[in-house]
Amino acid sequence: MKAAKSIQIVAKSPFLLGVLLAALAGAQPSQAEDTAQPSKHWHEVDSDFAKAFRNPMEGVTMGLDLRLREVYTNNLFSMNEDWGGKDDYNAHHWQRIRARWSLKWAMTEDVDFNTRLMWEFWNHCKPEEHPNAFFAEQNTDFDEALFDIFNIQWRNAWDMPLTLTFGRQEIVLGTGWLVLDGTPADGSRTIFFDALRAQYQLLDSLNLDMIYIQQYDDEEEYLKPFNHHAVQNRRHFTQNTDERGFIFYLTNKADSGQQQELYYMYKNEDGSEWAKAYSTPGLDADVHTIGGRLAGPLNDHWSYSAELAKQWGDRDGRTLQALGANTRLTYAFQDAKANELHVDYEYLSGDDPDSSADEKFDTLWGDWPQYQRGGDLQSYIWTFETALGEVTNLHRVGIGHSFKPNAVWTVSSVYNLLWADETTPRPLGPTGNFLTNDNFRGQMLSGLATYSCCKNFKTHFLIDYFIPGDYYQITDDAFFARINVEWTF
Repeated sequence: MKAAKSIQIVAKSPFLLGVLLAALAGAQPSQAEDTAQPSKHWHEVDSDFAKAFRNPMEGVTMGLDLRLREVYTNNLFSMNEDWGGKDDYNAHHWQRIRARWSLKWAMTEDVDFNTRLMWEFWNHCKPEEHPNAFFAEQNTDFDEALFDIFNIQWRNAWDMPLTLTFGRQEIVLGTGWLVLDGTPADGSRTIFFDALRAQYQLLDSLNLDMIYIQQYDDEEEYLKPFNHHAVQNRRHFTQNTDERGFIFYLTNKADSGQQQELYYMYKNEDGSEWAKAYSTPGLDADVHTIGGRLAGPLNDHWSYSAELAKQWGDRDGRTLQALGANTRLTYAFQDAKANELHVDYEYLSGDDPDSSADEKFDTLWGDWPQYQRGGDLQSYIWTFETALGEVTNLHRVGIGHSFKPNAVWTVSSVYNLLWADETTPRPLGPTGNFLTNDNFRGQMLSGLATYSCCKNFKTHFLIDYFIPGDYYQITDDAFFARINVEWTF
């Protein structure tokens, strides 16, 4: 009943329904399209004006993309229906609109200057009941604009197989399990790192990444955003910490499809000036991580991915000793619909309350909504245990399926069973809920339908549904739904 009610509320949105109908209308393939893609799709933008915009002058390339999101959530922080309707965002309905303008200037044959200006604003819909005056009425928060890309890239540096990128950039290593989002506190608005990255091609198949990272919680440390908010209301990039890190990441990709990755990562965290000024907790930590990943095909149908990471160091005055693993076994049917099944096991050690050491695994720069765990919802339900986006203290067993009903749609679903590695009975923040001695976190069901016709347009529909287990004293279901539409010009 709760899920049905949530879906009915989402369905009241004209924007959501309009996007759904437009995408479905554009996705209906004709009989001819079943066998061959058209040379040009109706979403393609290829006018003379568009060409002039993309290349306004020699050596300069520009781009523009627009993302529209419709989001509905319920109980995503609390698993407590009585508290859910009273908390900001815990039971809420809003739209997110993000525009980005990118520019690349080829200064020489091997040197580029890259920028991208990002602006995202939110529109909050009026909920049926809300005691908070800000959320009780419809309102639009125009927020701020900032550069989420601002770097210089030098290829073939010093006539060597070396690429240097200095400045604000996006970095994804491996599957993104530990390195993807340098700015987790502002959600999917940005994911950049302020870093110096050196990519050295040792052999045709062997690449070494050497990365220095310096992230600040304060947005204006390097490049002050436009329309910046007052100090106490500013957005944050990190979890109230200033971060410094080093990464050495070795990747070997064989012609057979086998891939080996070996890495060492160091991350230093210190409470930010904002956290200290407002007496907000910020970690003091030195985390060392060594690990590796093996992946590739076993035969025409079976493939695998297995990653293991060991951590040591100190965190808030305690010795750190932690372990993490992330594995997947996939079976591809090799049929016309590209059916695939996969089985996952993921382990993130939790802090043993009976030990003087700290055993909680740190996911480093992997605090983003990883679909393998259950879409966006899995990032939120840990908020009052750790921090927004951070997932730890976990045993996860999952099974998933994906297929392509036609050339432009991909449909996937995931069912996860979640357990806590360690338990410590305590209040779950201010939610009125409590954590118990039971290890079973619950069941996460996720569905994702993605439509991609061409390089200019794509959309997806995401639903996450969490059925809490006895790890929580109150076990009200949580729900997250999103429609995402993106145009690239």
